[in-house]
Amino acid sequence: MDQFFTFLGNHPLLIGAFLLLVFLFFRNESARAGATIGTQELVRLVNKDNAIVLDVRDRSEFDEGHIVDAVNIPYASLESRIDELAKHKEKPVVIACKMGQHSGAAGTLLQKNGFTNVVRLTGGYSEWRAQNLPVVKS
Repeated sequence: MDQFFTFLGNHPLLIGAFLLLVFLFFRNESARAGATIGTQELVRLVNKDNAIVLDVRDRSEFDEGHIVDAVNIPYASLESRIDELAKHKEKPVVIACKMGQHSGAAGTLLQKNGFTNVVRLTGGYSEWRAQNLPVVKS
């Protein structure tokens, strides 16, 4: 541990550059994939702005329980099935996955295909369930 602190003290420019690159990486990734919203903001968007909830989990997970009126297009087939969402390009689209791991990449894909208002659900479907919000089972 002493060597670690010695290294930090001897290389402040290297450490500073590393921290700057890490910060810029995370900022860039979050900006590319759309903003994040919480569960209460999702409810507001659906009720006031007729937002579309895109659930990118596998069909089996979706059938076990999903957000009311969510559209299921698994992440693995999103690129080939993106035309199914074309009529919703001008509406807010909220991407939900299991825990938030695929929503960023899905958001980037939607934005590249002309979707103008894409946001991600923080914590995904797991957070929705943790808040005891209503679900539908297929």
